[in-house]
Amino acid sequence: MKISGVDIRPGNIIEYEKGLWKAVKIQHTQPGKGGAYMQVEMKNLIDNRKTNVRFRSAETVEKVRLDTKDFQFLFRDGDTLTFMDKDNYEQITLPADMLGDAAAFLQDGMDVVLELYEDRPISVQLPDTIEALIVEADAVVKGQTASSSYKPAVLDNGVRVMVPPHIGAGTRIVVDVYAQEYVKRAD
Repeated sequence: MKISGVDIRPGNIIEYEKGLWKAVKIQHTQPGKGGAYMQVEMKNLIDNRKTNVRFRSAETVEKVRLDTKDFQFLFRDGDTLTFMDKDNYEQITLPADMLGDAAAFLQDGMDVVLELYEDRPISVQLPDTIEALIVEADAVVKGQTASSSYKPAVLDNGVRVMVPPHIGAGTRIVVDVYAQEYVKRAD
């Protein structure tokens, strides 16, 4: 589907220079002289390159629709991750770097969504939040105010997050996977 260059929004997948690109940031600019344009920061979905491109309103780009499919994470073997299609039980192996920092939050049996382009996996979407156990938390420093002070803690998957002072080791918390931040104490 063709769209005008000024109609690009963050999260859109577009075909540009024979590659698949995801719009990360946009900025609409209307200079005093000349026509308006959209400054778009894009990330290549295949090789993770980044670029900035100006699109004028007269230019059109091809907006790509990705197919999504439900998968279940099975196990990690070195730098590869194995997922199972929930419909036909076929297994697929992907490189761990496709997920970036979010790969640390994968848990056995976790349901994920794979985005596919022409039946080829492009990205893996994890749940926005997960529950994790704190295995190590620093002591509270006396004299810090409780309202704005956070302390570092290490989760059972090795990721470091900042938590409120009242949270200690052995506590289960809810963590935002992509921001890698404390959300709340788990129920």
